[in-house]
Amino acid sequence: MTTDPNQPLIQTSPATPDWLKPLRTAATARYSQLGLPKLRTEAWKFTNLKALEGLTVKPSSSSDIQPDLPAALAELKSCRIVLVDGKIADHDTLPDGVEAASLGADAPAWVRESLGTVASIEHHPFTALNTAQFDGGLALRVARGKAIETPIHLVHMSTAGSPDETEISHPRVVVIIEDGAILDLVETHHGTGAYIRNSVTEISVGADAKLGHYKLQADSRDAFHIAMTAVTVKTNASYDNFALSIGSRLARNEVRGHLGGQHIEYHVNGAYMATGDQHLDTSTFIDHAEPNCSSHELYKGVLLENGHGVFQGKILVRPDAQKTDGYQMNRALLLSPTAEINSKPELEIYADDVKCSHGATVGELEDDQLFYLLARGVPRDRARAILVAAYVDEAIDTIDREPVREAFRAVASEWMTHHVVTVV
Repeated sequence: MTTDPNQPLIQTSPATPDWLKPLRTAATARYSQLGLPKLRTEAWKFTNLKALEGLTVKPSSSSDIQPDLPAALAELKSCRIVLVDGKIADHDTLPDGVEAASLGADAPAWVRESLGTVASIEHHPFTALNTAQFDGGLALRVARGKAIETPIHLVHMSTAGSPDETEISHPRVVVIIEDGAILDLVETHHGTGAYIRNSVTEISVGADAKLGHYKLQADSRDAFHIAMTAVTVKTNASYDNFALSIGSRLARNEVRGHLGGQHIEYHVNGAYMATGDQHLDTSTFIDHAEPNCSSHELYKGVLLENGHGVFQGKILVRPDAQKTDGYQMNRALLLSPTAEINSKPELEIYADDVKCSHGATVGELEDDQLFYLLARGVPRDRARAILVAAYVDEAIDTIDREPVREAFRAVASEWMTHHVVTVV
């Protein structure tokens, strides 16, 4: 099946229930207008998607594949839901207070009312493409006042196409945390071979609620990973996001948050670690719409060989958002002379009583620290790995839930064992 050059990546739409047709039609039209972003598109100026244009794609086949999780995450006590190419393939029994539903014809009213209300198709072509093309999907709702002790683990798996065709999937997830509810959500992405995963996750966090959202992107090194996480948060609530990106040939992880109430705690942190010819793009947008809210953002990058990292982060403080406290920092560690980082932190402030700061640093391992370890008999490769681990740990330590934090630390440590210690 050849991709239409005027509508790249568009396939025949899956079966669409009546309630979804207006949204699907609008999204298809919008994607046709926008097309794939070009380098002249400001939000995509550092990420070249030309490799996608030359692919012949076909819808995913959703074959039955078993998760091959890192040991630390396989051992994490959780309620696991496995999605293969965006469709539910297997799941554990849900904890009391958590409801799951499909996005199909039998979707309940709360799903129909929520889908498409947080993630906008207006300026985001991949969100429009996902809305036009998703097949299957998952909606989760945590009941008002329920504190869920066991994390829910969404395992995203993808399948590879033939040498002549690349399979594409569009996972769609809706998460609603009702007022006063508490949940930890772990999201991991895996697969083998060449494929495209274009996922959209819409999250609504109610008043006085709390959501910890922790993502591992460990897709195949031949894969393309495009992800949009759109979040809206209400008064007195907190949202804690962490993303660790280590997989895929090209990845873009975008997180957009709307702080629509007062006294909100909003955290988006993460680490990206690239080697070979990997291109890992992190883009964030934080919309402070109301007063008395705080946001914290820290990303750490480790880049070696020809690895290319991108960080674009913007904090918008609207006129009514007085007493905003916003912090944003991106730090990148270049371990090879051919590694590259593009960093673009931004503040756009229309209120006068705020405390906001942003920054970016790029550097190498410090010679003094390396010499200190070498002088104490630590082998050079091991010394490098120790220093890089300590550097990344600052970001991983922002994960609030200890078992999840230690699982992500173990994944990062395994990556360093395979890559950092082999750097000359």
